[in-house]
Amino acid sequence: MAKRLSVVISQSPSKNPKKKKLEEDIVMGLMLENGIDVTVVPNLYDITADSSGMLALKKFGQNLVVCSWLYERAAHWVLDRNGIHGHIGKVLLQNEDDDDEEDQDADGDSGAPLKDRVIDQRELPDRRIYCLDLKTSSVASDYVEEIRRIQTENAVKVVGLGAGPAVVAPLNPAPQPEPPTDAPPQHEMIQRFEQTEGRRWYPVIDYGRCTNCMECIDFCLFGVYGVDRIDTILVEQPDNCRKGCPACSRVCPENAIMFPQHKTPAIAGSPDAAASMKIDLSQLFGAPDSGKSADELAAIERDEQLLLAGREAVGMSGLKKRQTGNSTEPKDDLDALVDELNDLDV
Repeated sequence: MAKRLSVVISQSPSKNPKKKKLEEDIVMGLMLENGIDVTVVPNLYDITADSSGMLALKKFGQNLVVCSWLYERAAHWVLDRNGIHGHIGKVLLQNEDDDDEEDQDADGDSGAPLKDRVIDQRELPDRRIYCLDLKTSSVASDYVEEIRRIQTENAVKVVGLGAGPAVVAPLNPAPQPEPPTDAPPQHEMIQRFEQTEGRRWYPVIDYGRCTNCMECIDFCLFGVYGVDRIDTILVEQPDNCRKGCPACSRVCPENAIMFPQHKTPAIAGSPDAAASMKIDLSQLFGAPDSGKSADELAAIERDEQLLLAGREAVGMSGLKKRQTGNSTEPKDDLDALVDELNDLDV
């Protein structure tokens, strides 16, 4: 029997009628498609790992399509932190400005040595997760068409997900009998889960970029971060995070920390966060007029939250850098270039 494709519609946390209409139009469009099961859940970022909506998503063992109001990268790693793992599925429905950014490696094209990423130490299940950003288009049929394309792509067997280009071979499933005329209409198969949690604010780690440098756990003074049994960084106490504070994302040397609801796209997980080292990251992270570095902004934001919590400010003196070397060799032109890049917090 041919495999069915599971599609998840993650609702916007806002009451914007245009967003609600787009969500429902996509659901209605998918009702007309064969072989697709639809699940509607609240905003992915807000629901907890043990909520009924997230538990339902964990039951999907095959390839998965998720439509949400989060950037694709943010949606993927929100799912990952909730135990829904898989390889990133290639999505063709994108903003035109994102095309070049999406194919860029986290290490850029500067010729620098490749870094060890946390994701390199993981064994991912043999599945793909396709994340569609509902901010990309206001036309429901665009998403239905892309999901139809993904469904066709998944009508073949994908071999070798782990390394190298995938090789595909047709499954050639046997013809299936037509469903009886008295079969229930497709829309009765749609699952819906209501919002039970409130709005949340916590960091999401992109392990495809994270090098486990521990800068974030050193910087955060609110007990948000921890490590697992093999000493890999994780967001251990997400609800300890101070609402509205994105400071730790500014000090991450790999741009691996996202706050999906932040108003600045680079912090929220947009493709701009993979931008080349030529970009001034203090401007990229939303401070074009301050004249301050990303580290300085982060220290200010952290101090504000410390004071609000009734604690003492620590300023830049509390900003440690584990990765700062202390070489005694004389600096050459390359060292000078690296120093300039460090000043940009790349």
